[in-house]
Amino acid sequence: MKSCLIVDDSSVVRKVARRILEDMDYIVEEAEDGQDAFDKCRQEMPDAILLDWNMPIMSGLEFLKLLRAYVGGEKPHVVYCTVENDIGAIALALKAGANDYMMKPFDRAILEAKFDPGAPLAA
Repeated sequence: MKSCLIVDDSSVVRKVARRILEDMDYIVEEAEDGQDAFDKCRQEMPDAILLDWNMPIMSGLEFLKLLRAYVGGEKPHVVYCTVENDIGAIALALKAGANDYMMKPFDRAILEAKFDPGAPLAA
């Protein structure tokens, strides 16, 4: 089974994403901030990461830069998830190593499309 780490300071976002990803047969771990996420990645690197932009302690961008510089940190498929509608912020995330991005709020079809590229998008 594939594993996914959901990194978001919102427990609601983590709960919704967890339910969808578990339905897609992912083993899901959660982290409330970038530091917690980095600690978990050092213990066991996930296959995929759903990463929030704005978080306390360590932002998503700081985490992403640390992750990609860490041994094995190039492996996870990272989907950057943000309410930011700023193209510059998205460009920064992609430059730092994000594989993809999506906007909040998201629904099941959007999340499935990002984590299972073969899934059809709902109309």
